[in-house]
Amino acid sequence: MQSGLREGEREYMKLQLKFSVIFSVVFALGMLIAGYWWHGFLYRNAEAQVMQQARLMMQSSLSARSYTSEQVKPLLDPHGDFKAQSVPAYAATEHFNYLRTTYPDYSYKEATLNPTNLRDRASDWEADVIHMFRDHHGTKEFSGVRDTPEGKSLFLARPIVAAPTCLQCHSTPEVAPANMVSRYGTSNGFGWQPNEIIGAQIVSVPLEVSNQIAERAFREFAWVLALVALSLLIALNLVLYIAVVRPVRSLVAMSDWISQGNLDFPELPVKGNDEISALAAAFNRMHRSLKKAMTMLEQKSDGD
Repeated sequence: MQSGLREGEREYMKLQLKFSVIFSVVFALGMLIAGYWWHGFLYRNAEAQVMQQARLMMQSSLSARSYTSEQVKPLLDPHGDFKAQSVPAYAATEHFNYLRTTYPDYSYKEATLNPTNLRDRASDWEADVIHMFRDHHGTKEFSGVRDTPEGKSLFLARPIVAAPTCLQCHSTPEVAPANMVSRYGTSNGFGWQPNEIIGAQIVSVPLEVSNQIAERAFREFAWVLALVALSLLIALNLVLYIAVVRPVRSLVAMSDWISQGNLDFPELPVKGNDEISALAAAFNRMHRSLKKAMTMLEQKSDGD
């Protein structure tokens, strides 16, 4: 009888092990599917986060332009004399250079096709962005990914339109401030037309920045998902043991005792209306029937 019980114990362990393997496979597949979907979501979300940061920086530069144009310029050159610090584009660029001390991965440029200051001259890809704005005049913002020698880079661009106040310095050299012409010459920065798209504000940031954000978030998600899966696996195994394995163990022990002719044991507890409870109730009925039958046989044998 003891060997039968030990054999039963091994069978119970095999049953629970099989269920554990099934649960593990199901959880692993679920984690792979969830991880694949979440991985893409996190990368898209990180890119959107970086682009939103770029929008805030660009808006900060726009604010610096407006502040310079409306408040600084009247103070620095009340008589029309040229000072670089009173130029909105110069102020926005310098403002962003200070901002880069905190956000070194981001860069800003007021790329212009025909600039006064040659540091603002548009490169080939920046010129393509400006021409895109010219070809699609109603476009207010353009973003994308481009290849650079250091890797892929995200960029956000908005058009720069020549306002009437710009023409005070950029229409012809004759109307421009003399000290501006003396400093930059007459070859660049003139001939702008009213409301012409003459350039683009461009904020750039390496794609690696958003990738790193996504990777950190994905690692945290993977750890949380693994801990949740492990907790659920342990909980399911515990429920399996309490709700299935332990009742089945009692049923097998009862069957083993009955098969050896031992009927002196208490009935199994019946709780609930599930299949295990129905099986336990059936065994109890069989147990009672066998006890009655054995009692009747013993009484008949004694009477004979």
